[in-house]
Amino acid sequence: MKLFRKDPQFYKNVFTLALPIAAQSLITIGVNMLDIKMVGKLGDGALVATSQANSFINVYHILCMGLGMGASVLVSRYWGMKKNNPDDVKAAIALKQTVCLMLRLTIGLATIFALTTLIAPELIMSTYTTSAEVRELGVRYLQYSVVTFYFLGLSLVTTIVLRSVGQVQLPLFVSIGAFFVNLIANYTFIFGKFGAPEMGVAGAGLGTLIARIFEASIVVGYLLLVDKRIAFKIKDLFMKTGSLLGEYIRICIPVLISDGILAFGMDAVTKVIGHLDDSFAAANSITAITQQLSSVLVTGVSQAGAIVTGQTLGMGDKDKTMKNGWQFLGLGLALGLISALFIIIVKDPVVMSFKEESELTKEIAKQLMWAISIIVLFQSTNSIMTKGVLRGGGDTKMLMFTDNIFLWIVALPLGLVAGFVLKLPPFWIYICLKSDQIIKTVWCVFRLRSGKWIKKVSTGKN
Repeated sequence: MKLFRKDPQFYKNVFTLALPIAAQSLITIGVNMLDIKMVGKLGDGALVATSQANSFINVYHILCMGLGMGASVLVSRYWGMKKNNPDDVKAAIALKQTVCLMLRLTIGLATIFALTTLIAPELIMSTYTTSAEVRELGVRYLQYSVVTFYFLGLSLVTTIVLRSVGQVQLPLFVSIGAFFVNLIANYTFIFGKFGAPEMGVAGAGLGTLIARIFEASIVVGYLLLVDKRIAFKIKDLFMKTGSLLGEYIRICIPVLISDGILAFGMDAVTKVIGHLDDSFAAANSITAITQQLSSVLVTGVSQAGAIVTGQTLGMGDKDKTMKNGWQFLGLGLALGLISALFIIIVKDPVVMSFKEESELTKEIAKQLMWAISIIVLFQSTNSIMTKGVLRGGGDTKMLMFTDNIFLWIVALPLGLVAGFVLKLPPFWIYICLKSDQIIKTVWCVFRLRSGKWIKKVSTGKN
């Protein structure tokens, strides 16, 4: 199959979905960069504390993404069925049941994280650092995250299912609004402007909470009160979902488990870095933002891949799905190369812009930038395949195993040996910690070629 072919309609469909998603990701990264810049003015300790506290919140973020993307596999498929046959009542009901189950699980997950953060914030921070100062600052930040979990989770999963039925504009506009809300709130409460108290790190936590409330209110409100495609109403939160439960568990739960274990694995990577050295941790905070910036379009294409694949299969066209799969692989390679070149070009200006950081932190950041420029080529390709095409095809159970086996059995042990036993330079430690990305890329090619990733999805027992 061809990786690159003249197919204007395919690329139009992909980028119509991908560009708004990428723009929204770019705005989110912009918010994170502003946070880092503002908090960075408070010193290395404050920067590391917020970064590590956000690593814990990121575990929840990834779990919610798993819930949303798992539901998206079904939502895209059912929406494809409904578009193909507007009178398909079973598909319409299954669509609502999927959203209902997703929202219930999100609220339950938010409650678990909120209670954990409320009861044991010091324990959470102690797993990331041995520094008493960093631990104390991190606890202050986490105190404002207890309620944030609910708004963050509901906003994330709702955005994903709206995208799955083609509604990509609203979440983008809401993110633009949230960007300015977060910017103003952070500036106000971190530095004590406009008559507000100077709260430092805690102000960053409060600013994030205010922005999440703004975001969730509009996105969830749209789903419940305005949207006509899913047509989900408040009363549907109490609908019976038993007929779809088996199918939901089969398709969606492996995504949640996969992303959950992966989230804890990425969290473990952060902990390894955090225990190596504070300068290493601060450098990683700087480079993480740059890597995210380089991959915003990849994120958009990944989610577009899942949506396009699901909708095409919902319409019953397996041959077109297979052809599109190879085209997505080609896109992954091309975007990975662009991302690598972007990192190489901007690495020096980005590192030098952090004037408050120590020279050691800057030197380590430069080494990490070179390592990331290599890894991102593979990460971009397998992200579009695993989080996009293969997941959209319903191959969630296989992905649950492969995603995590490579991380936990290969990458993390290699990283631990490189950092704590061999004491290798930061460049090689990072390469080892991310070596799973290289292996997964090779695996994706073989899995795509086999065709076994295309799974049948039903509308449940009726």
